[in-house]
Formats: sequence, structure tokens, C-alpha cells
Amino acid sequence: MLPRSLLDTIISEKMLANKGALKQQKILEAAITLFAEKGYGNTSTSEIAKSAGVAEGTIFRYYGTKEKLLFSMITPFIKKLIPTAAKDLLEEVNPQSFETFENFLRAFINNRMKFVIENKEIFQILVKEFLYREDFRQEVMNNIHTDFFNSFNNALSKFKESGEIACIPNETLMRIIPTVLIGYFTTRFIVLRENVDINNEEEVNILIGFIMNGIVNHRGQAKQP
Repeated sequence: MLPRSLLDTIISEKMLANKGALKQQKILEAAITLFAEKGYGNTSTSEIAKSAGVAEGTIFRYYGTKEKLLFSMITPFIKKLIPTAAKDLLEEVNPQSFETFENFLRAFINNRMKFVIENKEIFQILVKEFLYREDFRQEVMNNIHTDFFNSFNNALSKFKESGEIACIPNETLMRIIPTVLIGYFTTRFIVLRENVDINNEEEVNILIGFIMNGIVNHRGQAKQP
């Protein structure tokens, strides 16, 4: 199982290789916070050093360049934590264990909402770098776990066969539904980061209504052959 915070995990794994490296821990914490707030390109090593309370030369001594600092944080996440997160998600929200697509969708969104809220800084970095860095995007795609997507695809067929979902190709649904959810999380936690009290339950209900109103099987539509 994944720990509550991926940020804590990344920092802890770095510390295992060099116990007592307090300066490295401070650099990692400062870099993650600044990259999340300002983006990688808009953050300088001098800002990281100032926030961490170390000399800028200390960053270069430990990591060489800002790019190497970024990938020293993200690479363990990509290669180890993304597959683990996908495995845990499949165990906690298995599509085949739900009688209706709406119930599955609610469990899935609540699960991912909790995950993103607990790991906002890492989520912000991942999305920003995924959009703008081809090398990073390729690294992520190479490590994405396929089991959940296969299970999700089978669940769509199941709910279409039962008549709950409209006769829309699975490939199309697999593009539309993640796009809606990723777009929502990106807008909420990156684009519009207002410090307001949001009712998550109400937001989830709206998301489900938005998705279901577009893909439910309206009267007169045939079941999936």
C-alpha cells in the first residue's frame, strides 16, 4: 500500500541513501514546493537555495543541475510509485465489484480526489512537466500500469451490455472520461487554486451528473451488440 503522502516517500527514499543528509532533505522539500507553485522553468536554483537555507553551490554539489534535481525527485515516483498506485487503485476500486457504473464512478472519483488532495504538490509538478517536456512525458507513458485500464475497459463493456451506458465505443469513452476528470483536477488544483472551502461531496455529485448525463443509455438506444 502507498503511504499517505508521496512527498514524504520521495524524501524518505532519498534520505535512505545518505542518512542524516539534512541539507538534501531541505533542498528537496524547497524544490518540490517551488516547482509546484511556480513551475520548473520559473524557479531558479538561487530561490531553492534561499528557501532551503543553504548556499546555491550546495545544490550544484549534490545534484549538478536543476534538471537533475527535478529528475532525482520524479524518477523514483515514475518507476516505482505510479505502478504501485495503479495496483492499489485496482484493489480498492475494482470496476467488476460494482453493480452500477454510477457507483463505480463515484468510488473512483472519491478515491482519486483523496489521492490528489494528499499529494497536491507532486500532482502539480507531474501535470506541468507532462504537458511541456517530451522526455518526461515518454518516461511516464512507459511506466503507466495497464491492468487498471484493461479492467476499466471490461467494465465499460459490462455496463453497456446491461443497458446502463449508451452504445459508445469503449475507445471513445476511455478518452472522454479521463479527460473530464483530469481536466477537473488540473483546473482545481493548478489553474484555479483559490483558497476557498470546497464541498468535495457536492463537487463529486456534479462531476458524476456531468459524465452520466452524456453517456447514460437513453430510451430507445440499443444495447451494445
